[in-house]
Formats: sequence, structure tokens, C-alpha cells
Amino acid sequence: MQFFALLTEAGQNQDLITVVPWTLIATLCNLGIQIFLIKKFLFKPVREILAKRQAKADEDIRAAETAKAEADSIKSEYEQNMLEAREKAESILDNAQKMANAQSDDILRQANEAAVAIKNKAERDIALEKRKAVNEIKDEIGSMAMEIAGKVIEREIKEEDHAKLIDEFIQNMGGES
Repeated sequence: MQFFALLTEAGQNQDLITVVPWTLIATLCNLGIQIFLIKKFLFKPVREILAKRQAKADEDIRAAETAKAEADSIKSEYEQNMLEAREKAESILDNAQKMANAQSDDILRQANEAAVAIKNKAERDIALEKRKAVNEIKDEIGSMAMEIAGKVIEREIKEEDHAKLIDEFIQNMGGES
């Protein structure tokens, strides 16, 4: 009896394991509908979101590359301007230094010329004054010599003798000066 009970039980268990075609078709249809719904309502929006995110990321990358290129351009322009400004400043300083040196040389040259001119004028003035003084002294000495000679000799001196004495005296005085 046990054996029959086992067989009937096994028969009932076999009913659970058997494939029923309508159940299989219904299950497959259910699976297909679920896949369709998942694709329609889950995968499609997720793909769209991913596509939008990818497009935004690509756009951000392009914008960053553009901004970087612009920044590099501005940087190179800035560096070029700084280089030009340095060169211009150096040029201005060099020109100013050259002008200062030229003005200094010009002022020194003018001062030297003025000093030489003043010296030459002073020498001419001194020579002129010396001649005037010598002539005045000659005249005074001549008149004094005449007076002294007239008193010492107490005689009348002729004009020839007088001129001769004056010339001798002047020559003696001229040799000493």
C-alpha cells in the first residue's frame, strides 16, 4: 500500500512538472509585454537622459576648450604687449641717457669755449692795460727825467738830447719789464 500511495503521489507530482502549452504561451506573452513595457517606459527615457547628459558634457568640453583657447590667446597677447612695453621703456631710457650725455657734452663744450674766450679776452685786456700803463709810465718818467736832468745839469737840454735820453731810459725800462 505504501507503494501505491507513493505512485499516486508521484502521479500528482508529475502534474506539477508537466508543461501546459496554454500556460507556456501566456507566460511568454506576459514576458514579451513586460519586456516591451520596460523598453518603452524604462530604457527609452533612460537612454534619452543619458543622451542629453552626453550632449551637455560634449558641449561643456567644447566650451572649456574654446575658453582655454581664448585664454591662451589673451595670455600670448598680454606677453607680447609686455615684451613690447619693456622694449619701448628700454628704448626711451636709452634715448634719454643719450640725450643727457649729449647735453652734458654740449654744456661742457660751451663752458670750455666760454672759459677760453674769457681767458683770451682777459689776456688781451691785460696786454692792453700793460701797454697803457707802460706808455703812461714812459710819459711820466720822461717828464720826471727831464726835470731831474734839468736840475742836475742846470743847463738847457736840447730837444735831441732830451729825446735821446728818454729813448735810452725807455729801452732800459722795457728790458726790465
